[in-house]
Amino acid sequence: MNNLSWVRGFNATVGRLAPHTVASKLRREFMTPRELPPREWELPLLGQAERITLRFGLSALRWGSGPAVLLMHGWEGRPTQFAELIKTLVRAGYGVVALEGPAHGRSPGQEANVVLFARALLEAAGEMPPLKAVIGHSMGGASALLATQLGLRTEVVVSIAAPARILTMLRRFARFMGLPAQARAQFIRLVEQHAGMPVAQLDVARYQLDFPGLVVHAADDPMVPFSEAEAIHEAWFDSRLLRLEQGGHQRVLADPRLQAAVLQLLGEVRHTPSSALAS
Repeated sequence: MNNLSWVRGFNATVGRLAPHTVASKLRREFMTPRELPPREWELPLLGQAERITLRFGLSALRWGSGPAVLLMHGWEGRPTQFAELIKTLVRAGYGVVALEGPAHGRSPGQEANVVLFARALLEAAGEMPPLKAVIGHSMGGASALLATQLGLRTEVVVSIAAPARILTMLRRFARFMGLPAQARAQFIRLVEQHAGMPVAQLDVARYQLDFPGLVVHAADDPMVPFSEAEAIHEAWFDSRLLRLEQGGHQRVLADPRLQAAVLQLLGEVRHTPSSALAS
């Protein structure tokens, strides 16, 4: 029996006898990211970055100068995972700031969640020039969309491989880990308590998305199903959907079609009169 099978069996058995205990343990594990080192291909761009520390201790990396673009990585991710997109944006004349999310990299904290990521985006935006774009991958994409509901102002948002509904992802994770029904319910309640927001509200179908955007997702993503991108696109009137047949959950970030679509969207906004954007 492999380790995952043993863990799932343990959760299934003990979860019936002590659902709160098992749910509490899994909640801590779920919200505590591992620190994963950058890959070799990320190192050149990392060496070119300017490291900055924002007012409340958040760490970020900066490249280039020009209209501001703010990036947020996903769970257990890093700014330099956006390497190809960052290089494309800088060559096109944009200034890029990529956050290290709470409890990631050099940013403070031991735990993280989508609400903390969204608040980090708000904090960063408060110290930056008016944003041309916010671009997020996976949980970073979900946090970017949530941040717009909490007051974040940006001309466009790009969501890459992001979930549409956090509750769906929590249920899928809890089932995958073998939690029985009562422990699953406890797990979700504990996540809500620590995030400080009901998970039912973390659903793009409830959001007011009144800005242009781009939804990018690979059909072969093994972590977040492509149907999540379709749900985001359906809820977001002024969005376009870019479906990539291959790219998984991470490789999609280096796809040239993603880079081209982002530049196209930014170019269209750049040439749209401000009065039209405000109308």
